[in-house]
Amino acid sequence: MKEAISAEQITIDQMAQMIDHTFLKAYAKKEDLKKLCEEAKANHFKMVAINSVPVAYCHKQLKGSNVHVGAAISFPLGQTTIESKAFETKNAIENGADEIDYVLNIGQLKDKNLDYIRREMETIVKLCHSHKVIVKVILETCYLTDLDIINACQIAREIKPDFVKTSTGFGSAGAKVEDIRLMKKTVGSLVKVKAAGGIRSLTDALAMIKAGAERIGTSHGIEIINELKRGQKHGQV
Repeated sequence: MKEAISAEQITIDQMAQMIDHTFLKAYAKKEDLKKLCEEAKANHFKMVAINSVPVAYCHKQLKGSNVHVGAAISFPLGQTTIESKAFETKNAIENGADEIDYVLNIGQLKDKNLDYIRREMETIVKLCHSHKVIVKVILETCYLTDLDIINACQIAREIKPDFVKTSTGFGSAGAKVEDIRLMKKTVGSLVKVKAAGGIRSLTDALAMIKAGAERIGTSHGIEIINELKRGQKHGQV
């Protein structure tokens, strides 16, 4: 298993490259999205996480930079058909998405309809990988038992999305260290883990990284980077 980056030795750039800078609100305006993209470029974040409608706009704003455009699919409930998710995914890719974060069908997972979850994951992962696009599977762990998490992650070991992800940030709770550990233990080195939801501070981010997360979804990325800079300046990190 790949060792996680040491929290005590993490550089500012390493941290920035683990952050998906997020704005997924229903009321997002162009000025909000432009600001998001400018912040992502200035801080060298890995990705902007947005809904699928503004993908083309953000792709244009980020042209010439190394910042990826990430589209949230079937967000935030996951309660659309496989065909609908596939169409939305394809449309987002055509509009310039470099990464796809889709919400799996939580009800089907809890009903132990694992064939459905496998078919859904196969469909979206195959579509993304055929376009060389990174794909993350959002589990929404706040609604799941440990067995549910293990079942989803075992399927991910077979299908091999790039990441399994904890949360949308719209559920009853966000990322938890114990869920990250369980997810990483189950997927091993075959799939990476993304922590998202409720990560607001450097302490939160470092705890997730120590537990095995290799990507952090947050709308508090700038605060986290600034906190890391202050800590390193004063020898506290």
